[in-house]
Amino acid sequence: MRQWIATIGLIVLCVTAQVQAATVLVVGDSISAAFGLETQQGWVALLQQRLQEQKSDLQVVNASISGDTTAGGLARFPDLLAQHKPEYVIIELGGNDGLRGLSLKHMAVNLTTMVQKAQHSDAQVLLLGMRLPSNYGRRYTEAFYNVYQNIAQQEQVALVDFFLEGVGGVDGMMQADGVHPTQAAQAQLLENAWQGLKPILP
Repeated sequence: MRQWIATIGLIVLCVTAQVQAATVLVVGDSISAAFGLETQQGWVALLQQRLQEQKSDLQVVNASISGDTTAGGLARFPDLLAQHKPEYVIIELGGNDGLRGLSLKHMAVNLTTMVQKAQHSDAQVLLLGMRLPSNYGRRYTEAFYNVYQNIAQQEQVALVDFFLEGVGGVDGMMQADGVHPTQAAQAQLLENAWQGLKPILP
């Protein structure tokens, strides 16, 4: 009888451990949604593969939507936190705000709010910074870049300085539209994200 109870207890513990597997939540736009590619070819899918190769039980949830802005991400964010209860949150948003010339003040507020909500739910945050093409003007592009720098400093979160480093403007790394990375670029995007994520992993 005792052996039977012990066996049942072990099964319950194993099932509980699986249910409570730590989660990495990625909230981004088309760059993280693998626009123009198969989902499994994108850098987020490659991140899951790397974690598995390193025998990590972290599960990656990709909640990225092509065309999303920081406002859209913020609107979805509370439900995502409640549903997935992530231990880690990667935020890759803002590019569409900049490309559309939207208010950088509103962009900063939206990103800051997302970071704070994640922190309040006890998640560690990685912010993926972006840059805009020079044709948007020096004043706007520098202000856009500084949004990420300021938030990372103020909220004390991990930051990848420029997520498209080694990809943007590099031959073979961008699709014909000049905006979305190619399949060949996904490994580099993974490396860029990994530089920021690895130090905050257990």
